[in-house]
Amino acid sequence: MVEKTKMILTLIIPHQGRKVLLGMKKRGFGKGRWNGFGGKLEPGETIENSAKRELCEEAGIEAGKLEQLGIVDFEFQNNPEISEVHIFKVHEFKGVPKESEEMAPKWFFVDEIPFKEMWGDDPYWLPIFLQGKKFRGYFLFAPGDKVIEHRVKIGGFTEPLM
Repeated sequence: MVEKTKMILTLIIPHQGRKVLLGMKKRGFGKGRWNGFGGKLEPGETIENSAKRELCEEAGIEAGKLEQLGIVDFEFQNNPEISEVHIFKVHEFKGVPKESEEMAPKWFFVDEIPFKEMWGDDPYWLPIFLQGKKFRGYFLFAPGDKVIEHRVKIGGFTEPLM
């Protein structure tokens, strides 16, 4: 059996009233999909600081206080790495969202989120996120980015579901 390694990532979604800010990924992993903003931690960086930095780099806005609502583990068949993604909501920020080299931000009403143009896991956890509930999730993807196994637990995010 192949030993799995874990990579820590962040995802941050600005939420104001009935709208959320998503970004169309323009390059790299997830290209052509709407997603929140985030990525890998820099050496010595905290998870919260990483989320704030990524939002600023990808959407040109400076996050205020973050609210961590979830942790999701993503596994892809035939890949020895598991991505542990820390998911944050932010209500207050400075600046106006603007396009970057990596992302093209756009506001969506919560009842018009483009799930068909997003990752297959998003319909499972994003509604929980929008309700402001804490959650923990696990998703296994087959080649072609199809979800073949998933678990989502509402009520906290301290215990892994793998």
